[in-house]
Amino acid sequence: RMNELTKAEEQIMQYVWKLDKAFLKDIVEQFPEPKPAYTTISTVVRVLVKKKFLNFETFGKIRQYSPAISKERYFSQHLKQVIGNFFNGSTSTFASFFAESDTLNLTEMEQMKAILEEKIKTLKANDE
Repeated sequence: RMNELTKAEEQIMQYVWKLDKAFLKDIVEQFPEPKPAYTTISTVVRVLVKKKFLNFETFGKIRQYSPAISKERYFSQHLKQVIGNFFNGSTSTFASFFAESDTLNLTEMEQMKAILEEKIKTLKANDE
């Protein structure tokens, strides 16, 4: 089971995923005004290293950070946890939730359907 990210940690990960490689000052620059304190960001970055979400290389006295996990992998595992926690692990219940809710319009549903159909085609072709 993957470590959960707090809102602050997830925000920093979003910036590092976007930048790919970043020094602390680069991460700080991503924040909108009013920016959190440098020390606050530095502390969260250290936690992300400890949780194995960030790797770093040292250049003299400064560290350059990079993601230890891809955004896709994090999202995929996070989604599995959401489905597990809120939909009793049932992907079909999860799908029904989207189908029944007003969060998606027709175009978005058609896009999802097209993506799923494409994936089903690929999986079937690989099975043969």
